[in-house]
Amino acid sequence: MEPQSKHQHEHADEHDPKHDDHDHQHETGHAHNHEKGHAHNHGAGGHHHHQAPQAGQGRTFAIAVGLNLLIVVVQAVYGFIAHSTALLADAGHNLSDVLGLLLAWGAVWLGTRKPSERYTFGLGSSSILASLANAALLLFACGAIMLEAVQRLLNPAPVAGLDVFIVATLGMVVNGFSAWLFMRGSKEDLNVRGAFLHMAADAAISAAVAVSGLVILFTGASWLDPVMSILVVGVIVVGTWGLGRDAMRLAMGAVPPGVDKPGIERYLAGLPGVTDVHDLHVWALSTTENAMTAHLVMPQGHPGDVFVDAIVVALRRDYAMNHATLQVERGTTEHRCALHERSPATPQAHTH
Repeated sequence: MEPQSKHQHEHADEHDPKHDDHDHQHETGHAHNHEKGHAHNHGAGGHHHHQAPQAGQGRTFAIAVGLNLLIVVVQAVYGFIAHSTALLADAGHNLSDVLGLLLAWGAVWLGTRKPSERYTFGLGSSSILASLANAALLLFACGAIMLEAVQRLLNPAPVAGLDVFIVATLGMVVNGFSAWLFMRGSKEDLNVRGAFLHMAADAAISAAVAVSGLVILFTGASWLDPVMSILVVGVIVVGTWGLGRDAMRLAMGAVPPGVDKPGIERYLAGLPGVTDVHDLHVWALSTTENAMTAHLVMPQGHPGDVFVDAIVVALRRDYAMNHATLQVERGTTEHRCALHERSPATPQAHTH
């Protein structure tokens, strides 16, 4: 096969290539056919398709940051006035949330930057780093809160239950509203999910602190305040652990949650003319975008750009693959990935 490169300007439909090999139209893009059968398809305008950040997301972060800064000031002031470690714990947690929201907001902004010669995938992976930093920040705050709560438990002091109740109720309302703002994007974006979980957890924690304020007001049981702080820390750690685990996995190149890698392999293996699929790699470009590469063994040779483009459309539509790179081989030589063969003691370059 002679090396060739051509640009096609048709529009992709929703048909699967294994049912229709000739009538596919595809999104504006390009496919490259090389002598060894490489096929690279990128979405609109010469780049792979990006999911644009949800409209108004920047405004959502701005509102949440402003409201939480207000709550931090109020809770810290009244925490000292009322001698409440629960309020101080909630204020410290909200402060960490403000920093976390700023990190997440910055990552959203960086994710909108176009790819460059140095960062060929753009800066979307900053959202993964922001999620990881958020988890670490929360765990650090939990350690400080736990230390203060234990000290207050060992050396109890009178607590103004009414002040605790009023301020905690205000925090519950503000955090509940902030969580509602992030709810829409929390299912698709781990970065936004982190912000949503922080706000939702804060609302629940503030509610618990408000209840403890009422109990202290009517019973005088000041020991309940540091105990509630310890319970707050427990709730935060449980929620943060899952966020940190998912973020770490994405940072390490794991298959993103919700991506059906075996399903992708079955789909590719079932395509007409494909006798084998190997070196299938799937990873996250950001907390909202995924990428993959795969080798398709097709003894009859390259099936044509329209066929390959239709595969990429199906991978994007059915398996959330925003960037798919396919290498087509005849199977006459061995094209196994060096990653699967190298010794752990002898690092090698990732070559195909």
